[in-house]
Parts: sequence; structure tokens; C-alpha cells
Amino acid sequence: MNDASKRVPLRRVVTGFDEAGKSVVAQDGGCDFVLDKSPAWIVTDLWMTSDDAAADAAKKEACTNDISLMPPSGGSVFRVVQFAPDKDYMGKWDADAAFASVGHHTNDAQNRPSDEEAGKIARPKGMHQTDTVDYAIVMSGEIWLVMDEGETLLKAGDILIQRATNHGWSNRSDSPALVAFALLDQSKK
Repeated sequence: MNDASKRVPLRRVVTGFDEAGKSVVAQDGGCDFVLDKSPAWIVTDLWMTSDDAAADAAKKEACTNDISLMPPSGGSVFRVVQFAPDKDYMGKWDADAAFASVGHHTNDAQNRPSDEEAGKIARPKGMHQTDTVDYAIVMSGEIWLVMDEGETLLKAGDILIQRATNHGWSNRSDSPALVAFALLDQSKK
């Protein structure tokens, strides 16, 4: 579990309507929908939508304390993930258990390099694939996006469009990386 004092504070401002139907700021403050059971990351869900726009519009709060990697069916989730530096948790965490805690699984078993690849490829634990299109914006720090073939360094201000591909994350710096994600469900019904 992460030390909560290390969590970067986030301010969430949510708009809505008053009794007269006028637009207002309905919420302004921190966000309590936080998952910090893994030493590798802290997940804060900021807002969710479903496939029912009318029901979503009536909600005062869209998130729950039951944080899942996947958005609701036909919906979306907007979240911020704080990735710890690799050196702070590598060898100290169970990626499969961490992903199971958010209702998903890793693809680690099929992503282990062969003996001849072992010296060339450093795939992180936690490689995974979801039926989502993810829009990611690196807010601070830097993080490596690791793919089946190759990797790319993303720095503050960089934007990623992740299209349902197998991927993983590696923070090789000495500081946490803060990344905002919008995950849009693309699963077939």
C-alpha cells in the first residue's frame, strides 16, 4: 500500500444545474474514490459515465469506491493514476493480485521474453490489454509506454491515444509520474 502522504492532491470541479435549471459548480474539492492497495500505483477515479445519458445527467456523484480497471459497459471513466518509480516497488509487488483488485488480469505469462530475448527486452510486470480506447495525458513526471514491440518515453504534456493494445508502464525516474486517463469502453455487446 502507498503512503497516503505521498499522494498528489487532486482538485475536482464538477458542473451541474440548480433548481431553476441554471448552470452551477455543483462540486469543488478533493476526490475520495482512491485505490492505493498497490505499491506501484495510486488510482483516483474522477468521473464515470454509462450508456444511459439521462441517468448520468441526474447523478450527483458518478463514482463509487469499487474501482475497476474497465469503465462501465458502453461508458467511460476519467481517472488520474500516480505511478511510483520502478525502484520503489519492483520485486515487492504481485502484479496479478494488483490487477485482480481492479477486476482485471495481466498478460504477463504470455509476455515473458524467450531466453534469447531476455537480455534485450525489459517488459514490466503488469502488461495488460483492455477493450477500451484510452486518452492519456502525462501531467507531471515521465513514464515509459512499453508495447509488445518497442517502447516510448512520455513526458509532461505528452498525449497518448492507446487503442486496445497490449501495453505496460515503467517509471524509470526517481519521481512519481502523474497521468490522466479517459477510458472509453469499446467492448462488443
